[in-house]
Amino acid sequence: MRHVIAIDQGTTGTTVLVLDDELRLRGRGYREFQQHYPEPGWVEHDPEEIWGSVTDALGQALAQAKLGAGEIAAIGITNQRETAVLWERAGGAPVHKAIVWQDRRTADVCVRLKEAGHAARVRELAGLTIDPYFSATKVAWMLDHAGLRARAEQGELVFGTVDSFLLHRLSGGTAHATDVSNASRTLVFDLNKLAWSDELLGLFGVPRAILPEVRPSAGVLGHTRGVAGIPDGVPVAGIAGDQQSALFGQACFEPGDAKCTYGTGAFILMNTGCAPVPSKSGLLTTVAWQVPGELAYALEGSAFIAGAAVQWLRDGLGFFTSAAEIEALATSVPDSGGVVVVPAFTGRGAPYWRPDARGLITGLTRGTTRAHIARATLEGIALQNVDLLRAMERDSGRPLRVLKVDGGAAANDLLMQFQSDVLGVEISRPELLETTALGAAFLAGLGAGVWNSKDAIASVWREQRRFKPTGERAAIEAHLARWATSVAKA
Repeated sequence: MRHVIAIDQGTTGTTVLVLDDELRLRGRGYREFQQHYPEPGWVEHDPEEIWGSVTDALGQALAQAKLGAGEIAAIGITNQRETAVLWERAGGAPVHKAIVWQDRRTADVCVRLKEAGHAARVRELAGLTIDPYFSATKVAWMLDHAGLRARAEQGELVFGTVDSFLLHRLSGGTAHATDVSNASRTLVFDLNKLAWSDELLGLFGVPRAILPEVRPSAGVLGHTRGVAGIPDGVPVAGIAGDQQSALFGQACFEPGDAKCTYGTGAFILMNTGCAPVPSKSGLLTTVAWQVPGELAYALEGSAFIAGAAVQWLRDGLGFFTSAAEIEALATSVPDSGGVVVVPAFTGRGAPYWRPDARGLITGLTRGTTRAHIARATLEGIALQNVDLLRAMERDSGRPLRVLKVDGGAAANDLLMQFQSDVLGVEISRPELLETTALGAAFLAGLGAGVWNSKDAIASVWREQRRFKPTGERAAIEAHLARWATSVAKA
């Protein structure tokens, strides 16, 4: 039996899965790590704490799996994407805390670059908007504010997103590489040439000397050395950023295939095929993956708040004590009673990009109860996805056929049914909701020969349930109209 280890390094913790070649879960480990907030709007991670979470979760998973010698075929990595890490080339010691994708300290730099007229050219080359969300301005900030630029330009330091740092550690310091999906989230990667862009590196002040080698998402990037519990020589054979990994883990292999991951926010990616599709609707263009014989691109849209809205009802308003209770509360009423919740607590992302937007509840009457607001909150999570997916259909020229879903909130049947109703398409929920980790396993297995093709992967992917549209279209259209009116006020 061949086994694949998937390391899913997320924003608040690390999950490690051990899967066999029939996708049976043999072991699972999880470890959280500390979030650091040195100033308002700043978010940092200690790279050593990240690595400690990986080794701890790995130890838990391997203890459950009880694998024999030679049973580990490959390791795959998926990661929080835009978080930037700097470490010493010799020895691998971090020289600064990692600056997390949520960090906004470089907002003023991004405003100046936009005011200088660089936004259109950056979008043309990188497919992204100039925003502190991405890696480039984070790296430049560390070099300039921590006195590290001279060392970087002399080749003493190296940069990477979290995947690259983990690969370096797993390989005993012998590999400094990343994959195309993570590279495409840095703002300094040319989407068409699949290479670091000298023009963008100059614009953002990032030295070429610190950059990792860019490799395909499936294929051997390094071999283990000195990792507790893992024999030396196991190939690290797959890497992808978390949302691209989820797209691959959902077997969204054909152009037009799309997935939505319902986590703190909602992240939607649509496979657009072998060429990048420039967005006219405020979406991001990104590399989905590169595997043997294929390069795939995607359109991406993010709603900043999804599961976080349920947490707000629980923690901020005290509607219930456990997030899982929202479904029973929401189904205790037949509809939302005309209430609309726009969960724009941290602004509106794609396709609006309105950081000044704020959350809104409309349609309240004396008859409104906690149940109506709970139901309207779930509906708001689904309705904001309609805006994103319609934008993707316009940009790609492809109608959505089926939306595959994953993440914690995908377990909510009421939310999934309403999502199907308002989109007018079927919703497919897999047996394993941890598809981010599953994508890393698939890519590593493909890179190491556990599976010899995407068809072989598709044959082991399993659906748990399918939701089909059931609502009357006239009522749905009225609901969408109320949503549009409320969004305009947010």
